[in-house]
Amino acid sequence: MIKLTHVSKSFDGGRSYAVKDLSFQVRKGETLVLLGSSGCGKTTTLKMINRLIEPSRGTVEVDGKDVMGRNPVELRRQIGYVFQGIGLFPHMTVEQNVEIVPRLLGWSSRSRRERMQELLNLVGLPAKSFAQRFPDELSGGQQQRIGVARALAANPDYLLMDEPFGALDALTREALQQELLTLKKQLKKTIVFVTHDLHEALLLGDRIAILHEGHLEQIGTKKDILEAPATQFVRDLFTTREPGTFILRDT
Repeated sequence: MIKLTHVSKSFDGGRSYAVKDLSFQVRKGETLVLLGSSGCGKTTTLKMINRLIEPSRGTVEVDGKDVMGRNPVELRRQIGYVFQGIGLFPHMTVEQNVEIVPRLLGWSSRSRRERMQELLNLVGLPAKSFAQRFPDELSGGQQQRIGVARALAANPDYLLMDEPFGALDALTREALQQELLTLKKQLKKTIVFVTHDLHEALLLGDRIAILHEGHLEQIGTKKDILEAPATQFVRDLFTTREPGTFILRDT
């Protein structure tokens, strides 16, 4: 379980806050989507979970332990992270990218190779055809699949995903959303997924946490939020242009 308790983050000594008094839990095996427009604190919140950013106040716990009491490098190796903009190492092959965390953890060469082959098959890019390619030889969608495979390489319980499909074209994005739903059923990972896209949040999230100016406006299921918005801000977020289509207003 991931748990945030009264977490705040200021980058200017308390004059302003990127995240303010944020509390929520992520249940084991669920996908929690952090939804909000640019600058609302989504990515800051995600990065505090694995100590890429440290909270100014409050506590972040993973598996019941305060992350501030853990070695940050070891913590990050135990949590898969899929970056916005993919973030593959361009000078490494697909094989080397996927194997990097198991290598750092001291896995044997045979174990690393078997895991790499397993994961490339899982994301639909078999090692025989893709292991020796470099990132610039892949499409955007293929690179993002490799990013997911790399994040899963050490078999982490938790997966953090920071707008992983945001830079892709609509068709590729939709295909990867469906693949993530399939992977979720197969792997049963606990996922925290950041997006500003309402459709993506409604499709992927078991629950959705709506952030606005660093504050948590509401957390709940799709049904909770659509049928019983907790604040005027949440109510105003959802504007129906045509049946089943929603847009996140810029704020």
